[in-house]
Amino acid sequence: MNITTELQQTMNDMVDSTRGILAVDESSPTIAKRFAAINVESTQENRRHYRSVLLSTPDLGKYISGVILFEETLGQKSSEGTPLAELAWRQGIVPGIKVDKGKGPLPGAPGDSITYGLDGLAERLAGYKAQGARFAKWREVYAITDANPTRLGLHANAEMLARYAAICQEAGIVPIVEPEVLMDGNHDIDRCAEVTEDVLHSVFHALHKHHVSLELMVLKPNMIVPGGDLRTADPQEVADETLKILRRTVPAAVPSINFLSGGQGPEEATRNLNAINQNGGNNAPWQLSISYGRALQQPALFAWQGKTENDAATQQALLTRARLNSLARQGKYEGE
Repeated sequence: MNITTELQQTMNDMVDSTRGILAVDESSPTIAKRFAAINVESTQENRRHYRSVLLSTPDLGKYISGVILFEETLGQKSSEGTPLAELAWRQGIVPGIKVDKGKGPLPGAPGDSITYGLDGLAERLAGYKAQGARFAKWREVYAITDANPTRLGLHANAEMLARYAAICQEAGIVPIVEPEVLMDGNHDIDRCAEVTEDVLHSVFHALHKHHVSLELMVLKPNMIVPGGDLRTADPQEVADETLKILRRTVPAAVPSINFLSGGQGPEEATRNLNAINQNGGNNAPWQLSISYGRALQQPALFAWQGKTENDAATQQALLTRARLNSLARQGKYEGE
């Protein structure tokens, strides 16, 4: 199978009109915070067990088409000895891997950050592929202030995303391109729209320059929402603003836009997705779906509480949220 055929097969398996992507790729510090909220120690075994419970949820493949794993998780097995990537694929859920190495300050651009991890990426991808990963994810983050993101910040982050995506496609791995404009701050929805438009323009300019095939990638952007310090926006307003910016910036060649939840609560993220699909889903050139982490996992995590006797309740909580988001990505969600 040549690389283009391989990439297209992964796209066919991941992108459809009803399902979305589950993100369980929290870094070690982030999963420790999540576990601390339910008074569970973040040991390797607790992480393995929790993620194994999620991935073995019966019928999850009806609503979830792909799962983003952390590097540690890709090498782990279920209690029965099945690799967790294989556990996912048994339900038709394509396994993927987060490949960036976290972020730090961008020199010369105070307030902006840059993500690390390009060195040795091609070699790492070959190893991940051997373990069953078929797509990857790389996140660049953009804080909103009166001065940020700077022009340098926009350019540098777009370059990183494009170079990562090009390396992935050369390796036969589908890239998820994630430029996240952060919710943190007291900016209004118009400022979020302005910044997101600049970010997406710069990202697609860089992708074009690096010869990334748009048909063989997935975009994982933020929705257009006001800063977290302000009120929550009405779903209709979020939908209108989000679709307006996407139509201005995202080429029709991109098959799927899978939104991040970015700090939205589980119900809020589902309501907003539903409004986006009701507004534009039928005539948009892309699938409009999810790649949620906390907005899918939070109810499951609180059901689990670190106790094996709660495993079934954990799976039920995850399945419920996955099903509701499947309805929302079809514009058919009618509330909890």
